[in-house]
Amino acid sequence: MRPGLDVGTHLRAIRQLHGLSQRELAKRAGVTNGMISLIEQNRVSPSVSSLKKVLDGIPMSLAEFFTMDIALPPQVFYGADELTPIGAAPVELFLVAARRPQRAMSILRERYAAGADTGPEMLSHPGEEGGIIVRGRIEVTVGSATRILGPGDAYYFSTAVPHRFRNPDVDDCEIISASTPPTF
Repeated sequence: MRPGLDVGTHLRAIRQLHGLSQRELAKRAGVTNGMISLIEQNRVSPSVSSLKKVLDGIPMSLAEFFTMDIALPPQVFYGADELTPIGAAPVELFLVAARRPQRAMSILRERYAAGADTGPEMLSHPGEEGGIIVRGRIEVTVGSATRILGPGDAYYFSTAVPHRFRNPDVDDCEIISASTPPTF
């Protein structure tokens, strides 16, 4: 365990940050609420395996627990240069809040170069996705439906349905999208 870390106080702060009562965390982790209380009061020092079991109820890894600086509030605003690039030309993806713990969604700024697409294979994964075309045009195929969307047009679909994106134009296309659960 990290020297100088008050495990009980740290656990309480993280539990509260996630909006969980001791009882709810105990239920999720499959431990007694007395155990959570004793840890938070520093009346017991949990073993690594016991702490991991408790953290699984958040869910949070041991690494996150020991490195998370809860004194700093989560970042709320992001400059364009703070978005994390996760794709390369001809399809560039920029993720908002990549390092935010327990992100419940992915928000992306997507840029498709002329003629670029997500590939010949249709994508499919659990969740939902929506987006708004900011600039250019994009051909979106969801299942057997295909439509070309332009600036101001939007889409929203279950990502369990096979889907694909393709820029049919000579100009770049830019989209702001969100998906849940986060796949990036």
